[in-house]
Parts: sequence; C-alpha cells; structure tokens
Amino acid sequence: MGKKIVLFTALLAVLLISCTNSKNHQGTNNGNSVSNDLELIRERGKLVAIADFNSTNYFVYKGEPMGFHFELLNEFTEYLGVDLEIVTENHLDRAFDLLKSGKADIIAIGLTVNSSRKKDIQFTVPIIQTRQVLVQRKPRNWRSLTADALDRQLIRNQLDLAHKTIFVQEQSAHSERIRSLSDEIGDTISIIEVPYESEELIRFVANGEIEYTVCDENIAIVNSTYYPDIDISTPVSFPQNIAWGLRKQESSRLLDELNQWISSFKETKRYLSLYSKYFKNSRSNLRVKSDYYSLSTGKISMWDEMIKKASSDIGWDWRLLASLMYQESRFDPDVESWAGAYGLMQVMPLTGERFGIDIKASPSNNVRAGIMNIKWLTAMFESKIPDEGERMKFILASYNAGPGHVLDAMKLAEKNGMDPTKWEGNVAVWLLKKSNPVYYNDEVVKNGYFRGTESVNYVSEVLDRYDHYRNLITGENVNRLTMNMGQVGRDRDILTAD
Repeated sequence: MGKKIVLFTALLAVLLISCTNSKNHQGTNNGNSVSNDLELIRERGKLVAIADFNSTNYFVYKGEPMGFHFELLNEFTEYLGVDLEIVTENHLDRAFDLLKSGKADIIAIGLTVNSSRKKDIQFTVPIIQTRQVLVQRKPRNWRSLTADALDRQLIRNQLDLAHKTIFVQEQSAHSERIRSLSDEIGDTISIIEVPYESEELIRFVANGEIEYTVCDENIAIVNSTYYPDIDISTPVSFPQNIAWGLRKQESSRLLDELNQWISSFKETKRYLSLYSKYFKNSRSNLRVKSDYYSLSTGKISMWDEMIKKASSDIGWDWRLLASLMYQESRFDPDVESWAGAYGLMQVMPLTGERFGIDIKASPSNNVRAGIMNIKWLTAMFESKIPDEGERMKFILASYNAGPGHVLDAMKLAEKNGMDPTKWEGNVAVWLLKKSNPVYYNDEVVKNGYFRGTESVNYVSEVLDRYDHYRNLITGENVNRLTMNMGQVGRDRDILTAD
C-alpha cells in the first residue's frame, strides 16, 4: 500500500492545541519536555508537519495537490518509510505553538533562519537561500519609461524608506528585518504587522491598496510573473538561509536525519527539478490565472456544479465525489479504459444498462449512472458496516473492484480472526491476499482471483486527495484571498494620524 497522506484543517489544528497530547506523541505539555524524535515517528508510522497554503508551498491545481515544501515532505517521508500528516497553518504564532506543544514534529513553512528564532527552535540545514526585497508598485506608464527613468520613480536606496509605511506579516522575519533597517538608516520606518502572509500582501500592493511590503525574493519572483505591475528589484537584506524548524532538544536524531537527507537531496536532479518547477517556471502565471487554482477561486474542475448537485443526492461532501472523479478520469469526459469503462465516473457499460442510462450520451448521464452505482453500493454495505467512515472505504473499494471481491475479503478476514467491518489492517489485508491461490481458492471465496493492490491504493488515494481538497478548497480560503481591506485601511489611517 502506498504512502498515506492525512491532512487536517487549520481549525482542527488550533483546536488540538487545547487538548492533551495523544499517546502517539508520547509527550505532555505540562512543563515536561515534549519529544517526537525519530524513533517515535517511526513507531507511530507518520511524520506530522506544519505547512502553509500559498502559490509555492502547498495548493491544489486542476485537482492535483502540489507545492514545493509539500513535495519535499513527500520525498522525505518516502525516504523514512512513514506516512505524512499535514497540519495547515498560515499564522506563524499558531504554527510555533503547535510545534512547541508537541502537536507537530516540524514546521515546513520555509522559515528565515535568524538568531531570535534560534532561541526557541532548532533549524535544519538550509533548504534554499534567498534575500528579502521591497515590493512596490510601478507607475502606470512604466512600460513607456527607460530603466533610468523608472528607477527615479521607485525606491532604490534603502535610505529612502525613511517615513514610509510597510505592511508585513505578523511574527515574520520581515518585520524584524525592517526594524533593524530602521536602526541602520537612523530614521523611522513605520511597520504595520497584519495577519496575512506575504502573497496576500503582494496582491494588496499590486491592487494599490497598500504601498509597500517585504517578502523573500524567491516568492516575489514567482508573484511578479502574474503581477507585472509590481517591482521587486530593491533588496532590504543580505542573502539569508531558509530552513525547516524543529523543537529544541538536547539530542535529536530527527534533526540529524533531516540534515543528512536535505544535504544529499539538494545534490540530486530531483531537487533541481522541484526548485525550477516552483520558482523558475515562467508559466506559473498560467496556473494562478486558472479557474481551477485552489487559492484564487476555490474551484476544482469545470464540473464542480454538477458534482455538487450529484453529491447532495447521496449525502456526500462534494469534494469527496470530486476526488473520486479525478481518480477515475482526471475530469476527462471522453476517456475510455481498456476494459470499456467510460466517462467522468468510468462507468462500465453493463452498469449503465442495469440502471437504464446511456453512459455515453452526456457527461451528466455518466455522472448519474455513477451516482446510481454508489447508491446501490451504499445500500449493500449499510447494514454490514455500522461505522460511516469505515463504510465509505468499503464503498470506494467496491466502486473500483466491484462488491464481490470486497465481500470475499470480508469473509476471509472474519474466518481468520480479523474484523470484517474494518478496512485498514483487516479487510484491506485480505483483499491483497486474493491474488494468492491459497486464499482465492478458499471455500468462503465466491469470486476467485483478484489483484487487490489497485483497489487498496484506490481507497487510500481518493481519501488522501479528499483531505487535500478539504484543506484547500474551502470558502474560508477563497474569502481570505478576496478579503475586505477595511481593517488594513483602518490600521493605515491610525498610523498616519499619529
């Protein structure tokens, strides 16, 4: 079975802070040290990492979870042989609280390494290096100006930041750097710290809602591809290391393992490919402008409205049905498998005939046939699997493999002393064993040989992607990116009034 990625929303993460640590984490937050070191991570079989959602670190594009730090985390957990659990959190103070409380093993946000943070956390070796730059808006006629003329209308000398107002993310290294710069130039630079991360503040600059912000240059470069009216050419710091953060411990095998892996991985073509993919790809603006980019529209596919309507008919979260559809067809309405399954829901012709639906007549017909099949499977397992969450796994497996093989695996599980109503570690194990003649020839098996790997992976992948969708496709995220600038304006007015 492939690596499983489980994701929790930021809300859940925050709620967890108030709870006692689980036994899996083997620690407390009652004044005692919290240890989630390598041995414990391997014992529980997962690494818990804090990530932030933005256009480079973690997002969904055309149904596929992506992101630089997300893919690095996948590579590292594959190396460790453990699952990955991601807690999303864009507020740095809450991210640090989660880490310190033992609710996460690492912060994989891409933190600027500085001396003040070293007092509280341990840093890995650098993942990348970058510098901080000023983000400012070009004049309207910038395309008609020479380079020298443009420079004269923009801030190029850090001394010219005196008496300017700069908006930065609260608790960020950017606010610390501007304070230091204010001391260095011997004059006042007004700083407003707001609970919005760098990309949002860049958008505010581009839209003319604030004049200046500061961010890491690699992030600024990416954003400049889809905000051509911003200027990012004025540095405000020397090059700085960007790394992941861990809790402070006298001895940390996790830190040692991470450092060894990062150092080795950075020498590989895979690392160079990932870095280029997210920070040097000139086509990144196409992604951000897409209707199916999670951070700007909250959409997954062009079929979202159809999916929402269909999912209400079966009582599913529409994002779960979207994940199933992506798994089946990658949202291609005309795709046909070697076995004859067709369309968005990859419905077999016999299934369509059973429900009296022409599965090739239209995408809506195809989806309707898939929904009828899900209803039929739900009715089949409703009395057999009392737990709704577990039942969903059996329905998904049956959608992929057909119910006969799943029912066989349930019988094998029961015969061999395992729980026939539980999926992981129980029925899934016996579905995998159905490729062995010792088991597919068992008297309780009615449907013969079956290679269960695909179906077991199918369940895991659909639910993993669903967790990504729940994490990133929410009304909250969309509202975050279309937020009312009233509070920022009030902050600015208060400051200027002083």
